[in-house]
Amino acid sequence: MENDYKNKRYQERPEFPKRAVITGGMPYGNKSLHFGHIGGVFVFADVFARFLRDRIGKENVIFVSGTDCYGSPIAESYRKLCESGEFEGTIEDFVERNHLRQKKTLEDYDISTDLFGASGIGRASEIHKEVSSKVINKLYENGHLSKITTSQFFDEKAGVFLNGRQVVGKCPVQGCCSEKGYADECDLGHQYMPENLIDPKSTLTGETPVMKDVVNWYFNLTEYTEILQEYIDRIKKQKNIRPLVTKTVEEFLKPPVIYIKNDYLEQYESIKGDMPAHEIELEPKKTSFTIIFKKLHECDEACRVLTDNGINYRTGKTLVPFRLTGNIEWGVPAPVLEGEKDLTIWVWPESLWAPISFTQACLEQQGKDKADWRKFWCSKDSQVYQFIGQDNIYFYGIAEMAMILASQGKDNLNSDPADGQMQMPILMANNHILFLDKKASSSGNVKPPMADELLDYYTAEQLRMHYLGLGLGQRSVSFQPKPFNPAANPDDADPVLKDGFLLSNVFNRIIRTCFYTVQKHYDGVMPQGEVDADILEAAKKAVLDYERFMYRFEFHQATYVLDTYIRKASKYMVKNLGDADKTENDELRRKTLVNVFHIIRTAAVLLHPMAPNGTEMILEYLGLDESFWSWDRIFDTIADFTGGKEYKLKFLEPRVDFFKRHPSQFAQGDE
Repeated sequence: MENDYKNKRYQERPEFPKRAVITGGMPYGNKSLHFGHIGGVFVFADVFARFLRDRIGKENVIFVSGTDCYGSPIAESYRKLCESGEFEGTIEDFVERNHLRQKKTLEDYDISTDLFGASGIGRASEIHKEVSSKVINKLYENGHLSKITTSQFFDEKAGVFLNGRQVVGKCPVQGCCSEKGYADECDLGHQYMPENLIDPKSTLTGETPVMKDVVNWYFNLTEYTEILQEYIDRIKKQKNIRPLVTKTVEEFLKPPVIYIKNDYLEQYESIKGDMPAHEIELEPKKTSFTIIFKKLHECDEACRVLTDNGINYRTGKTLVPFRLTGNIEWGVPAPVLEGEKDLTIWVWPESLWAPISFTQACLEQQGKDKADWRKFWCSKDSQVYQFIGQDNIYFYGIAEMAMILASQGKDNLNSDPADGQMQMPILMANNHILFLDKKASSSGNVKPPMADELLDYYTAEQLRMHYLGLGLGQRSVSFQPKPFNPAANPDDADPVLKDGFLLSNVFNRIIRTCFYTVQKHYDGVMPQGEVDADILEAAKKAVLDYERFMYRFEFHQATYVLDTYIRKASKYMVKNLGDADKTENDELRRKTLVNVFHIIRTAAVLLHPMAPNGTEMILEYLGLDESFWSWDRIFDTIADFTGGKEYKLKFLEPRVDFFKRHPSQFAQGDE
């Protein structure tokens, strides 16, 4: 039937890869999952993974994620809990406890990862260490690493070097609104050199730490400004790349700059000759002026001159060398290069290639050759889709992409990768999901509700539908769950339930009415006949609109397609079955049922990635096989599955719901 549909929309259908990897970020192993992990990343990754399984075949899709087990946030959380007596055991025990909690929460939200691993636990950890060593060695062999001596914070009172989260100050990046700046990055993901952190304090003693020299390996990220700009210019033309991604990346591709308040202009004039060559920009309406440099090291030298002369300043967003190693004990061991021993790999770079480790672990777990990871990551027939939050674009959109470009070799930096080379992932980044109009963070002043807590008031499918409908691809949106909102009016409807009621009220009523009508009038035997042309046309339009929106990651638009389609179906069914009952017109009743069952079939397939439990229950009662979900048969009618023969539906007991409400909502009236 699909081949008969030859209009313009069909000809312009988007193309999907033959194989795909979907990744869902990596939550830190120091905590349970909060609503932002689920509603900002995992639901979207899961829906797209489920969609691709139906679209290109589940054997061609791998959906991986896992607990980020290493790094200073975990070591610091573990230290504090042990000191307070709230936890006993090793740091491995601490991480494993949190990993199992995270995994259970994802299962409760129907997140269908093929593997939710852990970078520091079990077989996935062993593979991850192997992959990490290979990546570092490969970058070193290809000349992409530099050994740099930098100053690290040292707490003289405690007598120890401080890891990234044991230092807190103000972010020095111009325009940053971060509540917390750590050793070399703030909690919004901005990178800077440690010596630029404003007003640093040790979290161990509260003292101002001193700086001591340490040696680490850095990826030469500053060499990739022009190449990354060419890459961004190229992907701007793709319909499945969000402007949020390209805009954020481009902010860091500017030359190194320093912002100085106009109050210091005269003092700057007196010492500007001591700084490397630079340009100055003065704008009358601004309270600060800008000095611009060609090279990062020139900007760093200027910062030292300004600091020595007591001039306050802020640095702008630009590329800085990307640190790969550190001296924190809890980390993936770094390979020994040029005699530098006892280093560990910084958590951010190793988390960027952890999805490769998890892909290998997943394949091995499935009884396949883990070397087949290349078919998914290095084939032009394949595509990797990485689902992340806005704050992580710097790492995935800049550092990761530059390292992938580096892996292609210097002769291929300006061209698309060929078969056998690492393919460039597609980033699906959401804007911030706020909580009651404020940015919530476990380490900030506004604490987010935990994901498990929400399930005391809502079903997983209700929350999934709500998150998908928020439109996070367009802007930051506030999550306003009524039970967690002290300012909510008791008489107002809960905004979280609106999208879910489309299923639990409207679609539920359509399905039950059709089943009960068949049972009442035809002893449960499915009426047969041709679906009307206008019903087929409406179904095809819904399918193609939905497909286009899913390709572009416009999930809120996909939910709107379903909302419109299902509500129109409800009006059609109510009118026609009502007319059939009033006039005792059996022909109209049969025709209406044939048409509405086709609508149910179409809506069920489109809803399958979003509301898997309810839609799979529909398939169970229809009594058809799993090819029902395949997009190879997306335009087929139920008669195409049955060969046009009459057959009996599974008996539906009275008041059985396909899409359920939470028990706490039973007192609420229908829509």
